[in-house]
Amino acid sequence: MRIYSLLPSATEIVFALGAGHSLVGVTHECDYPEQASQIPKVTRTKIPPGISSDQIDSAVSSTLGATGSLYELDLPLLEELQPALILAQRLCDVCAVSFDSVQGAAEALKSRPRVLNLEPHSLGDILGNIRMVGEAIGRESAKTLVRSLQLRIDAIRSKTKSLSHKPRVFCMEWVNPPYCGGHWMKELVEIAGGRDDLSNPHRPSYRINWRRVLEFSPEVIVLTCCGFSLDRCEEEAEVLSKFEGVHGLPAAKAGRIFATDGSAYFSRPGPRIVESLEILAHLIHPELFPDPPVAKALSRLDLSRVGASRS
Repeated sequence: MRIYSLLPSATEIVFALGAGHSLVGVTHECDYPEQASQIPKVTRTKIPPGISSDQIDSAVSSTLGATGSLYELDLPLLEELQPALILAQRLCDVCAVSFDSVQGAAEALKSRPRVLNLEPHSLGDILGNIRMVGEAIGRESAKTLVRSLQLRIDAIRSKTKSLSHKPRVFCMEWVNPPYCGGHWMKELVEIAGGRDDLSNPHRPSYRINWRRVLEFSPEVIVLTCCGFSLDRCEEEAEVLSKFEGVHGLPAAKAGRIFATDGSAYFSRPGPRIVESLEILAHLIHPELFPDPPVAKALSRLDLSRVGASRS
């Protein structure tokens, strides 16, 4: 089966199921596993590189308003590849090529590919997507993979469910302007033994008034910036350090503000979402959970030093 993946998470799922050799096209953002970089890239972004987070937010809004999509499909290459299956999504137009664009392109192909919509809103949906892809490509290993991921989830839940203190946690999906976590993030925080009163369960991320964050007074702040690597996420410390009242928050006073590789983990609903949960569990309850063995996944931010270097 010739598979065309328009989602980094779907690319990871296909590789995790042992079918990476069937991928004939992936997105420009598909960077894991390393073999994905050798597969033809069939998308490109309309957002210019090297701009600040507030400029990205503005460019996203204006581009979506003007064209309805942040991405372009390489239609000649798609015609050449003639896939039998296209993995796409309706979940978020900011994260991938719009589903309607994919559907229209697929209908014009001689191969008449099936377009499979992956639209997870929860942790259970992500596991369900893995099973769905497994069924679509004939891989029974999907059931085994899901069972192993569920066991890891259950192991964390069993350690945290009876904790007397569950720290207040704010996961920032974007810093400037501030957005709370969306879809599965509240669920991950709660399984990891934290309390998140700002995100809505299984609903999209939304722009949040900073005053609400100050009133919530988080004990842990985790930057899970969508699409940002760890290095890029660390740069947001400079922006966050200028927010009113941030240095007085319990998280800042205790040195519990963290940057993460949001692109690889928290905003990518594939098999590594469980690593995301394990990272959160360690950040919220380091006394219970060791530092997860993943390279360049997280770092501690010292906003006081950022402020000192600026003054």
